[in-house]
Amino acid sequence: MTSSVVDVWRSRNVLRFLVRRDLAIKYQQSVLGYLWSLIEPLMMGAIYWFVFGFLYGRRASPEGGPPYIVYLMSGIFAFMWVTGVISEATGALTGQKALITTMNVPREVFPIGRVLARFAEFAAGVPVLLVIVLILNAVSGPDEQATFGWTLLAIPLAVVLQGIFLVGVALLLSSINVMLRDVERFMRLVQRFIFYGTPIIYPLHQVESNLGTPWIWVYKSNPLVGIIELHHSAWYPQTFPSPTLLIVCATGCVVTFVVGWLVFRRLEPSVLKEL
Repeated sequence: MTSSVVDVWRSRNVLRFLVRRDLAIKYQQSVLGYLWSLIEPLMMGAIYWFVFGFLYGRRASPEGGPPYIVYLMSGIFAFMWVTGVISEATGALTGQKALITTMNVPREVFPIGRVLARFAEFAAGVPVLLVIVLILNAVSGPDEQATFGWTLLAIPLAVVLQGIFLVGVALLLSSINVMLRDVERFMRLVQRFIFYGTPIIYPLHQVESNLGTPWIWVYKSNPLVGIIELHHSAWYPQTFPSPTLLIVCATGCVVTFVVGWLVFRRLEPSVLKEL
């Protein structure tokens, strides 16, 4: 595994080319181009804000922080990175047969390239979220203003953990999907489960108050719970994960990464034969 990681690092120029190519192909012949990577999460945020923040007429985010729309958007931008990787990683190998069978590069670069391409879209949304926060700070009262402090460091920590987790997921899904094409269809259901099974549109404390002790740890064993909470905590310090949740999240991310890489290496001969 260590040697294969080194091989991928040596092929970083190829990886950079694949990321640029994926982005160019995805938005070719599109008038708005890369803006589509921002329009979809913004529209999702507007819909859920209208339902939970406006129609319900109550505060759905944690008390003592900026308005609910900030809570929504910080979670949705992170979720879009996850769902983008899940959607495209399943076809990372099957959709690039010619390159995989002719280029002398580690095959891991193809699913990893999809993770980095979707990260580029996530990174484009961070300045948009910052603008939203600044606008709301200008029109909100003192009790609803976001503070710019040490909790902003939660964003790079969340990005690192999420990147490690998604690389493992991409390697796992891309290799298994070659052998079992039902994986691609099943992942569409998983995306819905992820959205409603992680604290994106609701605060974690609501889950803690309604689930018993055994079940809440089953819920928190999902690494995305801690990752999403880190994204929220940049603007809501009270949501910063506890040390226990942070350890569970980091452990789950590393385990997913290792399992995904080992499964990919184990299935690689069969994958090449199938392609």
